[in-house]
Amino acid sequence: MNLFQNAKFFTTVNHLKDLPNTPAEIAFVGRSNAGKSSAINTLCNHVRLAYVSKTPGRTQHINFFELTNGNFMVDLPGYGYAQVPEAVRAHWVKLLGDYLQTRKQLIGLVLIMDLRHPLKALDVQMLNFFALTGRPVHILLSKSDKLSKNEQIKAFAAVKKALKPFMERQQITVQLFSSLKKQGIEEVNQVVSQWFADNETQPENEIVSK
Repeated sequence: MNLFQNAKFFTTVNHLKDLPNTPAEIAFVGRSNAGKSSAINTLCNHVRLAYVSKTPGRTQHINFFELTNGNFMVDLPGYGYAQVPEAVRAHWVKLLGDYLQTRKQLIGLVLIMDLRHPLKALDVQMLNFFALTGRPVHILLSKSDKLSKNEQIKAFAAVKKALKPFMERQQITVQLFSSLKKQGIEEVNQVVSQWFADNETQPENEIVSK
């Protein structure tokens, strides 16, 4: 069963005080233009569930979607380039950071990286930042269809090698993904479904303090 199939928009918030009371949630995050919205739409088999734009930084709020199991998927603002005023950008950064560090219901992070440009400085910063929570990260190497099979294999191996130091301190998994070719959907579904299953068998989760 595809956990993401038939996901429904629930609410959008711009301040932490407005966050809904959910059982558990997983969040999608990535650098602007990494293919996050396209990945969400592909996973959910919905053309415009998450807004796709050629203008990076389009996601400006925290958007909640209810999944078929009663838990939630969260689309977070893209980090990095965005043609917005500095005051707005600063608000996004604080909103994103505070959510990732303090949200009790957040059980795992799906991090989107363009396979052609993985592990940029901001991606590494995100991994370091989220490691403080003790929660797992699943990396989608998006736009894999842009590379040949041999190029995909080499790029995937290089990313896994670069991630080894991070894997020693936190639970990180990684896979290839293509929204265009609909490649990797089942693997994402299995990882996230296991996160929710594990969460249900554990006592109330505690955020690891800084």
